[in-house]
Amino acid sequence: MANTDLSGAKNRPLSPHLSIYKPTLTMMMSIVHRVTGMALYAGTLLLVWWLLAAASGPNAYMKVQWFMGTLVGEVILFGYTWALIHHMFGGIRHFIWDTGHGFGPTEREWLVRVGLAGSIVTTVILWVVGYAVMGGSR
Repeated sequence: MANTDLSGAKNRPLSPHLSIYKPTLTMMMSIVHRVTGMALYAGTLLLVWWLLAAASGPNAYMKVQWFMGTLVGEVILFGYTWALIHHMFGGIRHFIWDTGHGFGPTEREWLVRVGLAGSIVTTVILWVVGYAVMGGSR
């Protein structure tokens, strides 16, 4: 039961505020993991738009393909690809933690750095291979 003072107000302990913590890479990547999870919802709407256009006929599909081929569309697709890959690496990190490993300060930082670098490198490789297979930018 919470203590009450003489005025009847509950005197509860305060949770530590973010201002007392020194930001670490692990903390920042935890926030980014949540943000990329939310971004995947928005990106999935793009996938639904593309599938609906493909099912609707050539004119609708051509409009979607045109948008995805613009600079804005490609930046959005690149960001969606990175969010998907980064979220996957974050999930692997959490899976490793679920097994009871990687909790030491060195291991935590190493896992985060590998996940961040791995997501960037994997995204770039996927796009380079994609452009090579497609024959370059259209």
